[in-house]
Amino acid sequence: MSILIDENTRLIVQGITGREGTFHTEQMLEYGTKVVAGVTPGKGGQEVLGVPVFNTVKEAVEATDANTSVIFVPAKFTAPGVYEAMDAGLKLVLTIAEHVPVHDMMNVYHRAKKMDVRVIGPNSFGVISPGKAKAGFMAHRIFSPGNVGIMSRSATNCYETVFMMTNRGIGQSTCVGNGGDMIPGSTFVDTLPLFEADPETKVIVMIGEIGGSEEELAAEYIKKYVTKPVIALIAGKNAPKGRSMGHAGAIVGADGTGSAENKEKKLKEAGVLIADSTQNIIEILETIPGTK
Repeated sequence: MSILIDENTRLIVQGITGREGTFHTEQMLEYGTKVVAGVTPGKGGQEVLGVPVFNTVKEAVEATDANTSVIFVPAKFTAPGVYEAMDAGLKLVLTIAEHVPVHDMMNVYHRAKKMDVRVIGPNSFGVISPGKAKAGFMAHRIFSPGNVGIMSRSATNCYETVFMMTNRGIGQSTCVGNGGDMIPGSTFVDTLPLFEADPETKVIVMIGEIGGSEEELAAEYIKKYVTKPVIALIAGKNAPKGRSMGHAGAIVGADGTGSAENKEKKLKEAGVLIADSTQNIIEILETIPGTK
């Protein structure tokens, strides 16, 4: 098994005729993902790499029985794209663009909760279940099938971790890019229950960073409900207060809110194994039986 996507995923690419949409559609098809439709308003009736293009998501869903969408459009068009996917009945929507306006994401977040739709991102690399399917822009060649579930706010730290895991013979069940923007559609707390329920996932790796309270809330959830080993890395220990570092959501408040130290403290109290580097994640994984 895996979470969110697998060989049964029927994927729509919103923005398929754009440069990024076309390029990554080719990569997803190469990986074996069932990309069944693309959507670009005004370009319905065309094909991209043999994938039919529709004017609306509703038309694409009705024609292809799609169940998931990945959105490759600029940040200012992300919210309308998500709304269109939700209104077409899709229950999983992945958003790639960075710096989606905060007000837009506030509205998307609350509407998605009301409609029981899972939104991944924004500023996400997507989701990959190695050997089954990928929806996003990750370099799939570094991933390998296995039983370690990964959820990450940082694409780079996730890639580095996965590359070392694969080189050491440790595979992944699913890797989720929760995204680094200030308001994510799905937090670690939203993702943890899926990994806890997945029989294929034996260990959970959480790659967080400074800013926000995602990791503290995850610590509370883990303490109460998670029975599997959890390893956490919090990036940004040396970041200055009051300055956004890389991601829009990666900022420590002047009072220390969102600091790596506070996050690690809460996670340790919940029984989480704390890694101080991506290399250390691998070292800890190798001490847990059954990860290879």
